[in-house]
Amino acid sequence: MERSNEIGTFILRVFLGITFFVHGLAKFQGGIENTAGFFDSLGLPPFTAYVVAVIELVGGLAMVLGLGTRVVAILFAVILAVATVKVKLAAGFLGNGQMAGYELDLALIVIAIYLSLAKKSLFALDHVLFRSKEA
Repeated sequence: MERSNEIGTFILRVFLGITFFVHGLAKFQGGIENTAGFFDSLGLPPFTAYVVAVIELVGGLAMVLGLGTRVVAILFAVILAVATVKVKLAAGFLGNGQMAGYELDLALIVIAIYLSLAKKSLFALDHVLFRSKEA
């Protein structure tokens, strides 16, 4: 049973990491200045676009590798919560025909929260680098 939980945690961690890595990469490839302008239009300081993009890109890679999983998962949950409130909430759970809803964001928040609370995984660099008896 323990092994299947670790495999499940591994799958969730890799999925969340890839998802955020791709979103961070897209922000840079699409022109980070455009993202900064969008953040500004939401009332957020434009520099936060750079912070979010770096967290998504570097954090996504770290999440896939299982490095700093708990801290990165918390950062992802905060990013998703702000995005949900500032952008998606008005569109509703399933969207409004012009914009996607926040159902995927909530699912990703739940995954991030789970990973922030889960024990260290056997399939993570955290487990190899920071072995402890309680892990």
